[in-house]
Amino acid sequence: MGVRRKGREIAVQALYQIEVRGETSAQSMALFWDQVEAGERARQFAASLVEAVLQRQSDIDELISAASTHWKIDRLAPVDLCVLRVASAELLAPNPPTNVILDEAIEIAKRFGGTESRTFVNGVLDHIAAKLGVKENAPRVLSETDEGEADDEDE
Repeated sequence: MGVRRKGREIAVQALYQIEVRGETSAQSMALFWDQVEAGERARQFAASLVEAVLQRQSDIDELISAASTHWKIDRLAPVDLCVLRVASAELLAPNPPTNVILDEAIEIAKRFGGTESRTFVNGVLDHIAAKLGVKENAPRVLSETDEGEADDEDE
């Protein structure tokens, strides 16, 4: 698994812990980071994603709410919400690799979410990318053997 994919997965897990426990204390987060099994680059990328989400969570949640018609944000599955938050934070960065971000989010939703998570995440992120003006060609669905970003190095 690539460094950035691993980092995204870790970020989703960290945000899931925060969402479920409602706690962002330094002690709680330190315990989480101590238990993460990943290389330093993946951990650093994950930490930067978590920080980006926490800094802009209200903006991110507004984007998600606007894009997820007929769903209130507090009714979304926590895993789906965390995947959407990580991907949205990345889409808000300058010059985001939109297709990569969407592909990775879809695969993470498939791995950690429910049976409909992949489709839901894809639809919401497609709307967000369009609203932000960063939509590239339509995202493709990764195959089971596709590892994500080709330039990632394994750790």
